[in-house]
Amino acid sequence: MKRIIEFFRNQPPGRLITLGFFLVIMAGALLLLTPMARRPGVDVSFVDALFTSTSAVCVTGLIAIDTYDTFSVFGRAVVALLIQVGGLGVTSVGAGLILAAGKKFSFKGRLLIKEGLNVDSFKGVVGLVKSVLLMTFCFELAGVILSFIVFVQDYPPLHALGNSIFHSIAAFNNSGFDVLGGLQNLIPYRDNVLLNLTTCGLIIFGGIGFLVILDVLRNRFRFKKLALHSKVVITTSVVLIIAGTLILKCTDDVTWLGAFFHSVSARTAGFSTYPLGTFSNAGLFALTILMFIGASPGSTGGGIKTSTFFTLVQSMRSALTKRHFGAFRRSISKETLSKAYLITLLSLCVVCTGTFVLCILEPDLSLMQLLFEVTSAFGTVGLSTGITPNLCDASKLIVTLIMFIGRLGALTMITIWINRPEQQARYTEESITIG
Repeated sequence: MKRIIEFFRNQPPGRLITLGFFLVIMAGALLLLTPMARRPGVDVSFVDALFTSTSAVCVTGLIAIDTYDTFSVFGRAVVALLIQVGGLGVTSVGAGLILAAGKKFSFKGRLLIKEGLNVDSFKGVVGLVKSVLLMTFCFELAGVILSFIVFVQDYPPLHALGNSIFHSIAAFNNSGFDVLGGLQNLIPYRDNVLLNLTTCGLIIFGGIGFLVILDVLRNRFRFKKLALHSKVVITTSVVLIIAGTLILKCTDDVTWLGAFFHSVSARTAGFSTYPLGTFSNAGLFALTILMFIGASPGSTGGGIKTSTFFTLVQSMRSALTKRHFGAFRRSISKETLSKAYLITLLSLCVVCTGTFVLCILEPDLSLMQLLFEVTSAFGTVGLSTGITPNLCDASKLIVTLIMFIGRLGALTMITIWINRPEQQARYTEESITIG
């Protein structure tokens, strides 16, 4: 036992966080396999249980089996709990339990929180955890109340309350699970303005990042006072939502509300009010781009992140116009730019490799369908053209791995296994021809 404890103490934070997510996924899969988690007479294979648990913990929302039709109340509660743990992060949940027990954090514990919340400093990490947990409770409670107003019109009060709690948790944590049954997602509520706007609001606040929300509250909604990161995230998010809405309205036969909803949802949430199998290739490609970009750092969403996309755009603008590399009268470091390019390149490698493998395993499906599915998995979105339940077990395992990589980040998955000092040797610089 002492050797095991010592082994974990010597592991870097990123590796411990990865292991934590893996253990939660496996525990969730085993719970979903128990008889009390399933409806009477319904069988669940290990692959489907693992797929569902991974999709929940990685806050994705892709489903191989319908959540309502397959799982009992206990099973759906397990899925909701996995979504909550996955959205907040293993370290935040663990920190919350430590706070509830009244214990103090060790240096190792603070380091884990710092890595888990993706912040640059140890300063105020405990207070940040408290704020994250409080914000999550407030937003999800508001979501429950507003969703209940809608669901109680179609379901008995207790059933409507259960639907509202599950939906609020899934929406705020940017996970596109639904409990309506029949693989219908939110299509029955396509024209319900209140549920559409409530869901979009939860998705936006869950995906914009806790640090940004705190910055906005701290500066009393004054945009000029915000940190550069907050300005970048807010500006990019607004532009992407507007651009996505206009493009989807032009490419597909959807209402303005439907176009707005899917533009928001594609940024890692995964809810849909229209069957995506009926969307045009142009519409699916637009959604694929939005899914790849994803949400913002420090949020419940995935993708390469809005700040990464903004940095790349500003880099191209700077190169083309010969202007300084920065925004909002601030310069952006070259280290940030290098990291943005590295994250994007690694992410493209994951998506392209995953799509290629699925093309081999699923020769009867189109390239657009498979690219859409893989990007949805990597961006932890959960949108699908309807092919997920029909994938073979090997394909489901590939998608499961991609969801896991997408939740932790391609860069994190690589760097956690590299633990070597930076090379000190410097060589003579020489140029190569580019372009």
